[in-house]
Amino acid sequence: MESLPGLDLSQPPFDLLDEAGRQRLAARVDMGFHPRGETIISGGTPSERVVVILKGRVQAFDLDAAGHEQRFAGYGSGDLFGAWAVMAGRARHSYRADTDVVSYLIPAPVFRQLLADYPAFAAWFQEGLAVKGQLARRGRDSELAELMVTPVGAAELAPAVRVPATMSIADASARLREERVDCLLVDDPEHPEPGVVTRTDLLDALTRARAPLDAPVGPLASRPLVAQQTTDVLFQALTTMAESRIERVAVREGEAIVGTLGMAEVLAHYASQSHLITLRLARARSVGEVAEAARGIHRLVRTLHAQGVRMPALMELVSALNSRIMARLYELLLPPALQRQTCLLVLGSEGRREQLLRTDQDNALVVADGCDDTALEAAMAGFSRALGEIGYPPCPGGVMVSNPHWRMRAAQWRARLQGWRSNYDAQAAMALSITLDARPVAGDAALFAPLDAQLQALGGDERLLHAMARATLQFDNPLSFFGQLRQDERGLDIKRGGIFPIVHGLRCLALQHGIGQRNSFARCEALVQAGALDAPLGRDLAQTLSVLQRMRLDAQLAALDAGETPGNHLHPETLRRLDRELLRDALRVVKAFQQHLRIAFHLGD
Repeated sequence: MESLPGLDLSQPPFDLLDEAGRQRLAARVDMGFHPRGETIISGGTPSERVVVILKGRVQAFDLDAAGHEQRFAGYGSGDLFGAWAVMAGRARHSYRADTDVVSYLIPAPVFRQLLADYPAFAAWFQEGLAVKGQLARRGRDSELAELMVTPVGAAELAPAVRVPATMSIADASARLREERVDCLLVDDPEHPEPGVVTRTDLLDALTRARAPLDAPVGPLASRPLVAQQTTDVLFQALTTMAESRIERVAVREGEAIVGTLGMAEVLAHYASQSHLITLRLARARSVGEVAEAARGIHRLVRTLHAQGVRMPALMELVSALNSRIMARLYELLLPPALQRQTCLLVLGSEGRREQLLRTDQDNALVVADGCDDTALEAAMAGFSRALGEIGYPPCPGGVMVSNPHWRMRAAQWRARLQGWRSNYDAQAAMALSITLDARPVAGDAALFAPLDAQLQALGGDERLLHAMARATLQFDNPLSFFGQLRQDERGLDIKRGGIFPIVHGLRCLALQHGIGQRNSFARCEALVQAGALDAPLGRDLAQTLSVLQRMRLDAQLAALDAGETPGNHLHPETLRRLDRELLRDALRVVKAFQQHLRIAFHLGD
């Protein structure tokens, strides 16, 4: 294929073409030069070419009712514009060279034919943010290749349980149940290496060979031992099992056998380790064992994120596992009587089921009347301490069950809500917002029902709603008036500028319309169904939140890899061209949503 310096046809949207399509495009592309100040495409007119910037900057602008220019967006190297002018015969904006610009020019007939021949390529230009986000995930498929070089030692190995060849079939079956494994390593003095006997081998011996229960397992063991090193890759182990027609391989670290690996463990690693974490939590009998299970969540997030799992599904899964961790700790640390007299709540992002990486403890407690306060204080101190030990650090603001301010009886909660409502300052705003996302995870959930009803009743207070909704406008949108992505020395704060206005705006609208869902995606869907959001805006809001959460997770995982503390900042210049475009589109959706909130809550300017 003809080389086009500066134009990477392997990147979106050109990666949606096949090799023949890219060759056709490369053969027809022209070079262009536009001096500073030249209007490259005029608004309202057709265009004879689609423009890809090789060098320089272009500004898009519109004219308002008075004929004044309103800047829409800025474009730089690698950016594309003019597609709509070719497709619809009328440009939506005017495009002017801010500097001298060198470009590639795609002739309109060539571009139209590519749209006709490649539906996915056409969808990229014709559809909104939601479809662009779906197409963007295709570009992440290369990350799946990383899983094909995952070492065997990274998998959750089954323990290597060794038994003598003289053990009876009955005792071997009992040992399998006790150890919760699918195979045993059989040591026989007549063989230098152990053999392997599986659950299937024992069943076949009893049902097909009619072997007695007291028959020894030695003759049933398979030999020679098939093994993989911990440094071998999982795909190699999978191939070995398939070629050898065996269910399991032993795993060695050097000469020592450190475990066994079966198809279940391999597939679990490629798909999801979530059920393994759940199983380990169910077996946990101490804080240390809960901590050991919890350590698997971080690897799970990395694996599923690399596989392109949708953000709402990933967040829901991680939150479910976090909830199970807290519930298991609660069961281990609190006597049954205290469990029946309390209800543990998770707040904020954990309450909304939108947590990915472990952050500070944000929890609270509803306490039944008649509960022993002395015993409760000691139990909650121990619970918060245990959460810290397994990786959930204390909340700097003290939003924890170990703080008496966040563990109260129903009447106290009612008074607290009234206090926040009457004296709605910055502290009350934060406290009320995270409490509106409260979700019970342990103890008696019935204790939460009265508090939940009181929270939902706040939706009738228009003054409170107005004050709450104003917070969605307190942070500047990172997309400037000129269409540039603004950042400071730390980067672009994606939480303040994008995630928070969406999450809090949906929270306020849900409260206003009596919608009880906590999750932002569920709130968005319910608001569309209630007619409180237009369907296109609702669809783009959900996709925008997914895009912003994905970008934040990418940045956080990169920070962890660099030995840094993960935060909420990212650097747009390090993003793929597609992601920069998605980020701009997402922030425009945030602006549109903020305008919707201004009208819905009469916020003014």
